Order: sequence, then structure tokens, then C-alpha cells
Amino acid sequence: MGRYATGSHRPGIARPVAIDLQHLRFLVAACDSGSLRQAGDALRVQHSVLSRSIAQMEYLIGAALLERSSGGVKATPVGKSVLRIARTILEQVDALVATGKASGRGEAGRISIGFCTSISAGNLRATLLEFRRRYPRIELATVERRRTHLMNALRNGTLDLLVIPGGAPSAGNKSLKLWSERILVSLPEHHALAERDVIYWTDLRNETVLLSRHDPGRELEDLMLSRLVSLEDRPLIDRHDVSRGIIKSLISMKFGIGLVMESDVGASFAGLIYREVRDGTGPSRIDFSAHWRADNENPVLGSFLKLFSERYPSPPTDT
Repeated sequence: MGRYATGSHRPGIARPVAIDLQHLRFLVAACDSGSLRQAGDALRVQHSVLSRSIAQMEYLIGAALLERSSGGVKATPVGKSVLRIARTILEQVDALVATGKASGRGEAGRISIGFCTSISAGNLRATLLEFRRRYPRIELATVERRRTHLMNALRNGTLDLLVIPGGAPSAGNKSLKLWSERILVSLPEHHALAERDVIYWTDLRNETVLLSRHDPGRELEDLMLSRLVSLEDRPLIDRHDVSRGIIKSLISMKFGIGLVMESDVGASFAGLIYREVRDGTGPSRIDFSAHWRADNENPVLGSFLKLFSERYPSPPTDT
């Protein structure tokens, strides 16, 4: 930060090795207050100590930084130039310290979150928005991929956290049960089932249900088959290796009907109508859970898990 002293040694001045932060802080304080004594009082050091420190800095730089008089002190032309740089350095150091402390508390840094569901509506969207509000200094990276990709990313440390429907992604991780979402039937306009406020699983028996091979298509299919034990009640299942958005397009083109979770209905799609699907006990739902590596030491992860625990309290479990 400074330069080494050269030349003869000025009597009465302890020769420092280089300029340090204390030199800069004393110089700024003296210029801001216009008085060595007032600056010393503000910093709780003897004004003689402050005066000696500034004299050391002048010696190292090789030029007078302050004009001293009975009325106080003010910066010389050289002092003004040095003062501008000193303020910049001190601001950067203060920012560095603040960032380090915030990172240690999980209030700054970065977290990567993987999911295989929509964030157009629902609990995950609300949680991400709340996290952004609480921790504006944290970089939030989101990744939507197939479950196998997300599991590998969690395993190799590329992702900090997974939020997925269904069970645990792999052994050796920790998990936290979150929310559950209602299952809805997506229908093309003017479909006969669109006239009903509520649809039961058995009402799908004569339909063609379009499902994506991408997640969470597997969970939706498993749920439907668990509710329709009789083969006679089961609809025709037409699986497509396309995104949920393409499935919606096919439904609007009357290729069939679909199943979605309620978080997926926030993104409006022309020509589609949604209806709740029920069994004999009420709305059908799918549970969501969060998963993370037990050895993840990212402080930001702790902040996110704390938010999850506040919004969806349940004891964490090892998986």
C-alpha cells in the first residue's frame, strides 16, 4: 500500500516500514476536522500520536500533506491528491470487511438452487422472492434440469440445494419437508370436463393424458396410477420427450388433456382451462422437499434453510 522510506532519517520521527491504514485514517480525520486535537479526540488517541503518524506519512511520501497554523490544519495541494486516494482505499477496505462479516453470517455470497418444477406461482416462487428481499446482497442462481442432472450436480457440489417433488434424491444428504401442491387437470377450451368445477380421477377414464418425460411428469403419472387401481378406469397415457410448455401447446391443439401442479398455472397459456382433480378424500397433492449435502459449508445455505424452516416448520431428516 505504501513505499519504503529512503534517504536520511528525520530526528524524532520513528521510521515506519511503509504506509499503513492507520496513517490513512489519521490523515483523513485531521483533514475532516481541521484540527489535530479534535481528530485525536474523535479517534480516542493523543493528538501527539496522530501528529507523529502524519509526519511519518509525509516523510515516506516526501512532501508536506498538511498546512499547520494556529487556526488548525488543512490539506496542501499534494495532500488533497493523497487524500482522495486515501478515502478510496479506506472505503474499499471497509467494504471488504463488511462483505466478509456479511458472508460469514450468510448475508452475502452466492447460492445455487436446482428444481424441476415451475416458479410461475406458488410456494417456491414466494420463497425466492422473500429470500431476495431479505438478502439483496446474495447472488441467487437457479437451475431447472431433469432430476438425474440435478442429483449429479448436488453430488459434485455444483448445486447447494435441491427443491423437488417426491422422495430423497440420494443417500447421504439431509432433507427438509416443505409444502404440498394441488394437482390440476389442464383442458382445452370447450372440453366437456371444463364445464365441471371439480374433476375426479375416474372422470379421466376415456381421455388421453399427455405427459412430459421430463420431471415432474413421473410423479404425476405415478400419482394418477395410484388413484386409478382398476385398469378400466385408467386413461390412455401419451408420453412426450418435450418440455411442459410444449405439452400445454399440444393440449391447446386438442391432442389430449394434461396434469399440472398448481405452481405451473401462474404462466397463462391461451386456450387452456384448469380444474382441480380429487379423489374420495379431497384434493390430490404432491409433497415437496429440500435436499442438500451434509458437508456443505456455504454460510448462505444456512440462511436459506432458516427461511424454509420459518415458512414450513418440520424437523430435518437424514436421507
